[in-house]
Amino acid sequence: MTDAARRPRVTAGDRVRRLLSIVPWIAAREGPTIEEICTRFGLTRSQLLADLDVVFMVGLYPFTPDELIDVIIEDDRVFIRLADYFARPMRLTPDQALALIAAGSSMAPWGQTDPDAPLARGLAKLAAVLGIDTETVLEVRLGEARPELLELLREAVAEHRRVELGYYSYGRDAQTRRLVDPHRVYADGGQWYLAATCHTAQGDRLFRLDRIESATVTDQQFSPPADRVAGPQDSVYHPRAEDPRVVLEIEPAARWLVEHYPYEKVEALDGERLRVTLAISAPAWLERLLVRLGTDAVVVHADPPLDIDIGPRAAERILQRYRR
Repeated sequence: MTDAARRPRVTAGDRVRRLLSIVPWIAAREGPTIEEICTRFGLTRSQLLADLDVVFMVGLYPFTPDELIDVIIEDDRVFIRLADYFARPMRLTPDQALALIAAGSSMAPWGQTDPDAPLARGLAKLAAVLGIDTETVLEVRLGEARPELLELLREAVAEHRRVELGYYSYGRDAQTRRLVDPHRVYADGGQWYLAATCHTAQGDRLFRLDRIESATVTDQQFSPPADRVAGPQDSVYHPRAEDPRVVLEIEPAARWLVEHYPYEKVEALDGERLRVTLAISAPAWLERLLVRLGTDAVVVHADPPLDIDIGPRAAERILQRYRR
């Protein structure tokens, strides 16, 4: 087996995290050598040069030279000049600063307790600006999850045992039975999730624990894929080639759509309006989305074709229920 085959696969997320460490380190020094950088970050020369090729293209719209990071390699030394945008001090909102303090303080159980360490000094400065005590207890509220369900699923993950779920599918608005191989139980965005391979859907899926009505651990064991790393890249919905595609035109007030939902294409129209192409899992999911968007969105195309008044008709059905 070659050295390349033995090395673990590097994902796009891994590469971005690496660049976020490399770029500031080089920028803070006046031309470190390629050998110094490779030694510091455990890279080969070819890996470093490939990463620096990506940095050349990092910047802000309209991507003029003053908005792009400048990388110069001269006499085997690397110089990085940050774009004007990065030269301005970053301003945090109070919520963002508090989140940083909470995340940094959570490192204490792993030995990050030295009051003179960079992390501790940074947290102290943030706390002073906010006017809070870093010893203050923060209460974090996560989504609803039954303790017995959490324990059952965690044991199934640890023992690599297949689980049968009774699950409410929000996208299809239906109760379903699922046979899954659980990989991880975690909290994100105020909700608890189970990341698993679903044999019913024949692919990786996320299941919200508050939508799991029943769970039974089976005697069947499975072998987790060696390259399976559950994390921020997990997505509740993975579009398939055969899933319907819908094109919406949305008003400026509905731009939150492209910030909260995965889309395949977005085009700017006049007056800050957008034309957005979405893959959808089921018509019931689209109905609920259109009811939320109201008059700020219209369906202009769908493949396969569907009723362009699907949103208003769903809203009318809801009103009929209230009228009864």
